[in-house]
Amino acid sequence: MSLVGKFASVGGATMASRVLGFVREALIGAALGAGPVADAFYAAFRFPNLFRRLFAEGAFNTAFIPLFAKELEADGMNGARRFAEEVLSVLVVALLVLSVIAIFFMPALVGTIVAPAFADTPEKFDLTVLMTRIMFPYLFCMSLVAMLSGILNSMRRYFLAAIVPVLLNVILSVVLVAALYAGVESRTTGIWLAWGVLASGIAQLLFLIMGVGREGYSMGFRRPRMTPKVNRLLLLMGPAMLTGGVTQINLLVGQIIASAQDGAIALLNYADRINQLPLGVIGIAVGVVLLPELSRALKAGDEKDAQHLQNRSLEFALGLTFPAAVGFLVMPGPIVSLLYERGAFTEQTTQLTAAALAAFAAGLPAYVLIKVFSPGFFAREDMKTPMWFSMIAVAVNIAGSLALFPFYGHVGLAAATSLSAWINVILLAATLWRRDAFRPSPATLRRSGLIVFAGLVMGAALWVLQVTLAPWLDGPLLVRLATVLGIIAAGAIVYFGIVIATGALDGKQIAGMLRRRKVKGRLPGP
Repeated sequence: MSLVGKFASVGGATMASRVLGFVREALIGAALGAGPVADAFYAAFRFPNLFRRLFAEGAFNTAFIPLFAKELEADGMNGARRFAEEVLSVLVVALLVLSVIAIFFMPALVGTIVAPAFADTPEKFDLTVLMTRIMFPYLFCMSLVAMLSGILNSMRRYFLAAIVPVLLNVILSVVLVAALYAGVESRTTGIWLAWGVLASGIAQLLFLIMGVGREGYSMGFRRPRMTPKVNRLLLLMGPAMLTGGVTQINLLVGQIIASAQDGAIALLNYADRINQLPLGVIGIAVGVVLLPELSRALKAGDEKDAQHLQNRSLEFALGLTFPAAVGFLVMPGPIVSLLYERGAFTEQTTQLTAAALAAFAAGLPAYVLIKVFSPGFFAREDMKTPMWFSMIAVAVNIAGSLALFPFYGHVGLAAATSLSAWINVILLAATLWRRDAFRPSPATLRRSGLIVFAGLVMGAALWVLQVTLAPWLDGPLLVRLATVLGIIAAGAIVYFGIVIATGALDGKQIAGMLRRRKVKGRLPGP
């Protein structure tokens, strides 16, 4: 399968999860709006999710995949299995200890890290503590899921690991439908959601255990020992913990500051959910596929293939992310209104969420480009350089958040996050260029310029259509749906017409990618 085909496989699976994520968020909006229970749930969920991104998907996977891929290339399946068993034993013990400590000290953690300003509202504070305690074991499950996903990805089996996150959205959507149907109070709905998060973690872990088994890969549990290879993994994980989770650190910083504004945490989460659709589908696809592929190319000493992989990844990421960012910047209001505005989610909530979405969208290409450039360091086992750049980005985010929040509220927090992402991208790209580790080819530079041009033309077309069809955007739901989809379709025709006509993107590869997604859609899920 080609590189773009692998991106499409992961992206198609992630798209299913993101679409169901919108269903979940719309149901949360209808059930909880931007009230105190929604604030408490999102604050509580952010905490184990932060650890998951930092530890499991961030630091652990970033360090584990290159080492596992090298073991697979050098010593075959038996050597890779031995290494994975050593890691598994240490990982399980560490996670159990962390979970017990965190659950015990949760009131202090909520009061100092998760949402300090909630202390002024005892009911919201107590609910946040309860929900965080229920959800924290989700970290244990998802860390093991990350390890099993890394094993499958290193074996070039990408689809199953990409599709299992859909279980979170399926389970939470079922919980919300049940709560709305039963007419339970919002506090009970929030607690049900917390138990649903934990149940989804268990379900994802079970599916991946079965999936790895189907590939003929089995692991035993050894006595935990700090072997040289485990020590090497931990040494690489330290810097990677900051590098891989910089976006989550930025969001947590924003959450801490946002807890001073009623409803701000929920507003940022609603906006981020929309922004996460292209970021998840494209960024996760690039990150999941590029790191093991690049690690294998460098292990084989094929620098030419490594350069090709990064050039193609840059074109793919920019070609699909830039138009999405332009669309969110030009018409955030109609998109938010269509997706969320019902029940407790009012017109005013739509306006506040739309402003945050536009601010997040300004950094959308940067979030994805980080996924393109970071593997260039990780695959060479250089975790420290991206770590320092991530720390600079976090410092920029904190300074920007503190400076902008008094004037622009939650929108200032989203803008500061975008600014920090662009700083990170510039530092990563400049360093790779200086080290001659990656330099975009003339063809890639030409295509990138054409992509930006096509995106700007598309943005102008979207703005004109939005102004022209403004009365229809305020109509009934079906009219708004048809109008928004029509405007998006027209923008897509303009954009893809330009990039395909100019050769910025390969029309045959795009068509092949879409065909693969249709085929995937006909396959039964795990």
